[in-house]
Amino acid sequence: MSYPLLETINSPADLRLLPRESLPPLAEELRAFLIESVAKTGGHLSSNLGTVELTIALHYVFDTPEDRLVWDVGHQTYAHKTLTGRRERMDSLRMKDGVSGFPRREESPYDTFGVGHSSTSISAALGMAVAARDKGEQRRVVAIIGDGAMSAGEAFEALNNAGVIDANLLVILNDNDMSISPPVGALNKYLARLLSGRTINAARRAGERVLSKTPQLLELAKRAEEHFKGMFVPRGTLFEEFGFKYIGPIDGHDLDSLIPTLQNLRQLDGPQFLHIITRKGQGYKLAEADPVLYHGVSQFDSSSGIESASGSAKLTYTQIFGDWLCDMAKEDTRLIGITPAMREGSGMVRFAEEFPQRYHDVGIAEQHALTFAAGLACEGMKPVVAIYSTFLQRAYDQLVHDIALQNLPVMLAIDRGGVVGADGATHQGAFDLSYLACIPNMVVMTPADENECRQMLTTAFRCDSPSAVRYPRGTGTGALPQPALDTLPVGKGEIRRQGQRVALLAFGTLLTAALEAGEQMNATVANMRFVKPLDHALIKQLAESHDILVSIEENAVIGGAGAEVGRSLAAQGLVKPLLRLGLPDRFIEHGDQAQTLAELGLDAAGIIRQVQAFIP
Repeated sequence: MSYPLLETINSPADLRLLPRESLPPLAEELRAFLIESVAKTGGHLSSNLGTVELTIALHYVFDTPEDRLVWDVGHQTYAHKTLTGRRERMDSLRMKDGVSGFPRREESPYDTFGVGHSSTSISAALGMAVAARDKGEQRRVVAIIGDGAMSAGEAFEALNNAGVIDANLLVILNDNDMSISPPVGALNKYLARLLSGRTINAARRAGERVLSKTPQLLELAKRAEEHFKGMFVPRGTLFEEFGFKYIGPIDGHDLDSLIPTLQNLRQLDGPQFLHIITRKGQGYKLAEADPVLYHGVSQFDSSSGIESASGSAKLTYTQIFGDWLCDMAKEDTRLIGITPAMREGSGMVRFAEEFPQRYHDVGIAEQHALTFAAGLACEGMKPVVAIYSTFLQRAYDQLVHDIALQNLPVMLAIDRGGVVGADGATHQGAFDLSYLACIPNMVVMTPADENECRQMLTTAFRCDSPSAVRYPRGTGTGALPQPALDTLPVGKGEIRRQGQRVALLAFGTLLTAALEAGEQMNATVANMRFVKPLDHALIKQLAESHDILVSIEENAVIGGAGAEVGRSLAAQGLVKPLLRLGLPDRFIEHGDQAQTLAELGLDAAGIIRQVQAFIP
């Protein structure tokens, strides 16, 4: 397809040269470009289709990059990337050395703050606004928060702080709920323009000065204004209480409403809050009909849409967990399933349908999810928290203080452990084995295949202490999970191949690569299974019968499972050369999962190469 208007935009400066009447057709071209582009590369689609007009309006009104735009969540920035000089590179989206799927400061001056998780924009933008004020700079700062990010506590912590700080901050709530609420219409559009205009705000300030000498009248006037606005925009009261001037909600796809409102708001001082309503998947009927399906997509035919998945012989680890959760829930009525806004990603759709009273989606609130689970456990329930490795980091304090310190039987089903691929550095599950192993009372397991994953999930659930099963993104070896809810002996590994001289101690799904390498080197291969408690007896046995030990894990090599093996050797008074293989001391960029592991030396060839280099 050709995009005659879009192809003239190489920076927002070019965009600002266009006449206003050219912006709606530009939005059509940009939306068509995103559909065509993401169909070829995969990525986040629904959320980006919903922010096309907003992105155009922001770059049209604000002097970016001098004015700062802070996006949140980061997966709604493809239109932003396209308009800020990266259009011709969008065919490399989320590929090795290509454009990131999230804002990155290293990638562009227009990406003012790196965002992979959510709910950070208001805090970061407030910091930028205060810095501009203190340095005497006139730049404007805008936080764009949406796609559920407003449900997290950090966003409200930032609002609470921002409302009492004299800084020029605009917060835009991109509310993309599926239904557009009744206040969106001609009257509300008129009120948004009126309430954001300089005249009414000047009158408001003048009135405050006059009435400041009679506090009772000032308070009465403020209440009258709140009641007037509340008749039309009742949701604004909360944000007004935080100290913001609330405008909206307005139609986030109506450029004739967005642009004049933003132009008015750009002239105002202090904290401002604009509430817009958008639709996920806007302009692409298939995505509008099923925005969840089209939220994160692989390559597909944009004309026919995403086809139903073909019958694959291999199940994903996420599916293994989802099936186990339903099976265990049937057996034990104490099981409660919890997810922080990742029902589909964590494989809980079936559980939510079959056990609606025992299913809890707490929103993007990882801290609350864990303490909520702790409260359930205090009363004899058996909570299972399904969470991504990288998102669990946000609730570390709750894991330590609210769960482990009280030794509560809360089970963590940790998805996306290790290298995740295209989502890149913000989503790699690189640190969980390190930060879990150091917590007292924890039981930490890493399955080598699908059947072992199911067994470990059962083992963890039946523990009387905090437990975690950590598994990777994607499919396994094709090992068929057995229907029985069997457990494994806690803290016991197994020897999977007997060899000589070199012993490979594999943690998790890298066992497959270790077995392949072991065949070529005639090395012993152990499936360690447990990071905590470690199988110290097995480590001693291998140390006494081999010249070299090699630990292998898909986790940061610093402080990870290999470090625990070294600690075990030292505690047992065993002196043995130990090569620790894992993720290096740097953030791993986006790219194909298998290719990334190979480049990190964690495939069979890489293991052999590193062992041979280590052997004297």
